[in-house]
Amino acid sequence: MQNRIKKMKSKITIKLLMELSKVKITFAVAFTTIAGYLLAKGSFDTGLILPTIGIFLLACGSSSLNHYQDADRDKLMLRTANRPIPSGRISRRGALIVAFILSIAGSVLLFLGSNIVGLQLGLVALLWYNGIYTPMKRKTAFAVIPGSVIGAIPPVVGWVAGGGSITDPHVVILAFFFFIWQVPHFWLLMLKYGKEYVEAGYPSITQLYSEKSIRVLVFLWTLATAVTALMLPLFGIIENRVITIIVLLSVLWLIYIFSGLLRNQVLKFNPFFYFMRINYFVLAVIIALMIDPLIK
Repeated sequence: MQNRIKKMKSKITIKLLMELSKVKITFAVAFTTIAGYLLAKGSFDTGLILPTIGIFLLACGSSSLNHYQDADRDKLMLRTANRPIPSGRISRRGALIVAFILSIAGSVLLFLGSNIVGLQLGLVALLWYNGIYTPMKRKTAFAVIPGSVIGAIPPVVGWVAGGGSITDPHVVILAFFFFIWQVPHFWLLMLKYGKEYVEAGYPSITQLYSEKSIRVLVFLWTLATAVTALMLPLFGIIENRVITIIVLLSVLWLIYIFSGLLRNQVLKFNPFFYFMRINYFVLAVIIALMIDPLIK
């Protein structure tokens, strides 16, 4: 009986930590770090373990800190009211302690796995997310644009850990791709949950533009994402012909799907449909980036 209770408590604790860490997002961060490492190194080796785990833990710590920062607004939104702090499953102090432990552990591993430059980049991402983006999103609906810098940093960490130079034009293009796709990704969320954000006191793009105008903006940013993806093979970041064709087909598919945003909507518009499609596209590009250096 005691063993069963202990197992239940362990499961609850693990679930709580996973929620605080926003593992779906932080796993994606780890994948982009691996992609950057493989592109710079050209092969799998044990050298990618420490920087990948390091950036993952640092991202988990940053996410936990974000729970602490947003707790007052989270309790006002239906979508976030059941998060660990608003639901009472952990105190704000407890979340802060978790954030501190994860951030320190991640920083140590990142330093050991990618030297001081990798650590500096990782800490910049944390400071940018928690010190700049999080307060800014309470002030302006356009915080996502500077905030998207955060997603561009992990692949650069992987690149540096793999021996690449931070000034290499290839890594600049790589970072730009991971920067630009996040804007349409976030604005689609605004179309779906904009009313909740406004009720919680956040400024939303839905307050500034009509749904039709936002659909046009999302399409243009998605088109920019597609063009940036084409730069990956154009500038030699992706070299394999088969992978290049797959990326090209993925780009054409993305543009075709998102062209639906420009059509008159007969049925009720579903932002989540497009939200998931751009996620699928970026996942396909990440996989392509990871495979390409292994089959050159």
